[in-house]
Order: sequence, then C-alpha cells, then structure tokens
Amino acid sequence: MDYISTRGSAPILTFKEALLVGLAEDGGLYVPQHWPKFSAKKIRSFRGMPYTDVAFHIISAFVDGEIEDALLRKMIDEAYATFHHPAVVPLVQTGADSWVLELFHGPTLAFKDVAMQILAKLMDHILTEQGRRLTIVGATSGDTGGAALEAFKDCEGIDTFFMFPSGKVSDVQRRQMTTIGAANAHAIAIDGSFDDCQSMVKAMFADHGFRDAVQLSAVNSINWGRVMAQTVYYFTAAAALGAPDRDISFTVPTGNFGDIFAGYVAKQMGLGIDRLVIATNENDILSRTLLSGSYTLSEVEVTITPSMDIQISSNFERLLFDAVGRDPSVVKNLMSDLKNKGDYALPESAHRFVTELFSAGSASQPQTLEMMGEVYNRSGYLADPHTAVAMRVAEQAVDQTTPMVTLATAHPAKFPDTVYKATGQSVSVPDWATQRAQNPEILSLIENDLAAVEAFIIDKSRIGSGRNAD
Repeated sequence: MDYISTRGSAPILTFKEALLVGLAEDGGLYVPQHWPKFSAKKIRSFRGMPYTDVAFHIISAFVDGEIEDALLRKMIDEAYATFHHPAVVPLVQTGADSWVLELFHGPTLAFKDVAMQILAKLMDHILTEQGRRLTIVGATSGDTGGAALEAFKDCEGIDTFFMFPSGKVSDVQRRQMTTIGAANAHAIAIDGSFDDCQSMVKAMFADHGFRDAVQLSAVNSINWGRVMAQTVYYFTAAAALGAPDRDISFTVPTGNFGDIFAGYVAKQMGLGIDRLVIATNENDILSRTLLSGSYTLSEVEVTITPSMDIQISSNFERLLFDAVGRDPSVVKNLMSDLKNKGDYALPESAHRFVTELFSAGSASQPQTLEMMGEVYNRSGYLADPHTAVAMRVAEQAVDQTTPMVTLATAHPAKFPDTVYKATGQSVSVPDWATQRAQNPEILSLIENDLAAVEAFIIDKSRIGSGRNAD
C-alpha cells in the first residue's frame, strides 16, 4: 500500500518509509492512498478474539505484506505483553448503556502506550534491517513524551528527544520523562506552551539541513503508525458490544485529534460507528470549528487537563484531506491561511462532511471536577480529569440511542491532587509502575528558541555529533 501526503508535494512512500519519516517533506501528514475495507463477517469474527489477534488483522492491512506475518505477530505479542491487564484495553460499564474503555494499563499509565509500544518494535526492526539510525524529536503536553521515551529506550538505532512546556505537566508525567535513565532518552523543558513545542518540531522538519544531519523522525500522532495502532481498540470495543450488528458511538477527550481520528479510520474500514464525539476543555477550538465552520486560533489556557491544552490539533489536517475530496491543493491553501492569518474557513461541503459523523462539546474545569465526583458517587469509578471531560460531554450528547463508549486515556494516579479534590479519594500509582520512583531526574531546561534546541539535539544525538554512528 502506498502512502501520500495531505499536501501533495512530498514523495509517495511505502509503509516502512512513511513510518520512519513521520512528517512529510511538504509539511503534510501521510495517509494511506486508500482505506482498507473489512466485511461484516470479518468484524463479527473479532468478538471474543484476543486483542493481539485483532491488532494483527488491523495492522497487517496497513503493512500490506512489507513485514513477514510471523515477525509482525511476534512484535505485536511482545508490545502488548507490557500491559498489565489480560484484555489489554478492558471495557468497564458505568451506566445502563455507558461504557469506559480503559486505555491506561501500559507501562506509563496512558493511552499513548497502546501505539508507542508497537511503533518502537516496528521502527527498530526496519532500522536494523536497513542498517540505519534515526533521531526522534517530539513535543508532548503530558503523556506522549513519557510513553515514547519508555518505548524507545532499548532501541539501539534511535535517539529520542521530547520537549514539554515547563511547569505545565503533572509531577507524575514529568518524572516518567526524566527518570528513564537511558543514554538515548532526553527530556527537554521549554519555557512556553505545548503549541510552542509542537511548532518547533514542525520547524525542524522544515529545516532540511538539520533534518538530514540528524536523520530526523517523529512519533507524535503525526506519525501514521500511531493512528494505525489506535484504530485497533475501536474494533475490539465495538465487537464486544455487538458490532457489526449494531452501531456504537465513542466520546474521546481530544487534543491533537489523533485518537479520535483513529475512530474515523475504523469507520472508513467498515466499522459501524454512529457518532464520534469530540470532547474538549476550555481550549475548545475543535468544538468552535464544528459549530461555526471556522478554525480560529486563540490563546492556550492552562487547565487541570494539560493533554488537552492545545490550539493546533495537527491530525485534523488528515480529516480535512478527506473532507475536501483528497484535494491536496485545498489543504495546502488552508494550512497556509492558518500559518499566516491564524485561521481558515472550512469549505461548506467540508464542514458538512465533518459534522455528519462528528459532534463536539466542552467541559470547564469546575464541570470536570463536578463530573469526577458524580461518577465516583454514582458508580464508584475513579476517572482522571481528561476522561471526566469526555464523560461530561458524552452525557450531553443529543439523541444518543446507541451504546456510548468513553475513552479513558490516563490512569487517575497521574493526577492524584485533582482526583482527591474532586472525590476525596486518594489514588496511588500501581506498584508495578513505581520501579523508577527513586531515580534522579535528568532534564534540560532550554529557552523557547529553535536554534538553541537544534544545537542541543545535534550535540546530544549520536548521529549529529558523530558519536557511535557506526
């Protein structure tokens, strides 16, 4: 299967090439040239099937034979052996027709582990096969950095650098990045917002001299492999609740749009999804976009749900590509408007395309805390604040007649102070996740300056510095 850029000017790539590149040379995001399709019979067969088996069916549809089946199965099995629940991503019922899909049973207690663990296996295999090295650079608003640094710590051919906004992630999230203790894992605190960090990542990819010098790649949700792996749990959850013989709806706490875009991919592959509900906090750019048809940037507000404190939802570009009939010239012009003017207007047909499947809502910080308390008092379920945002929005969904699955994206122990404030309950990190608790923190505080960050990466990267590059 070939992969194409949403902006149309970058080379068409194979699966392996798209995985290693991450962001396209023209600034666009890679997507499959067509969506693979599953029959109702095949989706029905997923009922009761182990998660790893479903993952093989989904992922192999995108790998399309570029990795031998037995090896791909082995990598999938190894990736999900790191999870601490036999179902990998279990469903928990919280209401008459309401469910929570727990995505946080991986090594760093966040949904990012679901994709990052298999992505590391895939990339390490491809690099070893090709005798190459890479430098991964990314931005995180909380969970992605810890998940990536953890997943790639044993990859001999990869150096990993993650930037995060200094003082704007939880203590647990920060320590998961700064206590890895691996020579190839680097946590960088930036004096700025997540969007500042993300903008620097995109600028590095646009700097072809730097990009080539360090063999730059990305594992944020701009990397197709992340979206591909996240598509799996939409199938497992829906099949468990009766798909394909009835439709299911999903509400997703949303920042960079990658997690909910994976639901869109599942829909294109044949899964019966009634609604995909975007849940945002006060940084409600996606809710405003669906309502008005205008994507307009505003200042980032710091909240108790830091992974959603985002204005530039990068993966929305992938949806936009389909919404405009896969015309890259339209996408390129709209992205130019966003960069130069801070907004763009969706074409009327594109706005209609988006709102036919997606709904959106937001929850304020007081509403989020209230929801956490209500859910606990009602069902005994402790939700992290991001999940609570989605639960609040899910309850507001209009004319909801199908089972509603809310994606629980982080373990409540990652936000113990907020959980205690909302519920009066203390929650601790599971014993198996505290092994590095006593390790010293290692991080670099760097000014919000592209040149300074690039110089640091060149100095520390084994490729850029010339150390151990053989």
